[in-house]
Amino acid sequence: MKVKIISQDEREIKLLLSETTVSNVNSIRRAIMTDVPKMAISKVRFEMGVKEPDSNGERFESLSAVPDEVIAHRLALVPIPTYFDDFVFPEDDPANQGLPEDKWGSPASRIIYHCSVQGPGKDDEEEFRVVYAGDLNVLGDSKLQIPEHCKDIPITVLSKGQYIEFYAYASLGRGSEHAKWSPAAGVGYYQNTKAILHDKKAAKEIFKLKIKLNDNQILNEKIFTKDSVTDIDTVEAIRKAILHKEKNVGSVGESGIIMEDIPGEFVFHYETDGSLSPIDVFNRACEELKVRFDSIGEQLKIALS
Repeated sequence: MKVKIISQDEREIKLLLSETTVSNVNSIRRAIMTDVPKMAISKVRFEMGVKEPDSNGERFESLSAVPDEVIAHRLALVPIPTYFDDFVFPEDDPANQGLPEDKWGSPASRIIYHCSVQGPGKDDEEEFRVVYAGDLNVLGDSKLQIPEHCKDIPITVLSKGQYIEFYAYASLGRGSEHAKWSPAAGVGYYQNTKAILHDKKAAKEIFKLKIKLNDNQILNEKIFTKDSVTDIDTVEAIRKAILHKEKNVGSVGESGIIMEDIPGEFVFHYETDGSLSPIDVFNRACEELKVRFDSIGEQLKIALS
């Protein structure tokens, strides 16, 4: 299999996978969704009670507009920075061996975040105060702080006289255990195609519309080098232009331009939640598949020996 990056940014990526098959591509897709590990908040401890009157004589009670269970669910979906070299799975942590699961807590397998936010006072003009993911403070290395692009994720709302305080514990897991440990969304692929100028006379009707493609290109006969176009983004733009004109997928051929599959090539795309970079997600998926198949190979050798 050959891999080529078509486009990417901090969270999204589009790849061209060639010299491969549908089954291989689908294996990578499934590995990304279920096998690539990442950090996620899996346990939350809420501090309950009433704060003693402050200098203004106000008392604040540990209440919010959202139940604790819903807050814990929202926290589980907040992207947590993941560094594979710094942490291990809780079950693989030597410090946790021999201890019941509720006693696990080694720094080698867990990140702790603390959040303490107080709602508006009785004399404040604002009626509510929103608690955001950015209000979580890591108890440890600052590189583990909630990513900047995730700090505006709302967690709950506090009214006057309310406050919230909790400790959130993040650990490594896999998407096969729970969706909160899945590092990417919208993981998909499709057969790569090329656009072929099949009937120049019929194509004149769509060329007359002077439809703009990428980079201000105009859909006309000139963009068809040797009567075909293979650039992925341009082909996609041509497909959309044809559908826009004809309003009927079943009559694509009547435009004079046909789409032909390129054997063994697939366009692969997905978006990460920000815990890992898109490239790290893909590379780790390939590593997970390699380990799995190596393990199967070893088991077969033992069984057949």
